[in-house]
Amino acid sequence: MEATMEKTVTKETPIGELLMINNDVTPILMDIGMHCLGCPASQMETIEEAAMVHGIDPDLLVEKLNAFLTQSA
Repeated sequence: MEATMEKTVTKETPIGELLMINNDVTPILMDIGMHCLGCPASQMETIEEAAMVHGIDPDLLVEKLNAFLTQSA
């Protein structure tokens, strides 16, 4: 159960940290229009900021990311 807890992300999780947790989330981010994952600004951007910039509900994005991370654990 601890491994799952370590992989839980929040709206405050930076994109760079999310990608270090599991780089396989890249397609989810690309699907919302976040195509510049390699740029330094996106690495420091939080999940909430990224969602807002791309017109996505941040709570739904966090829910989708955590569901993916739980499945891939």
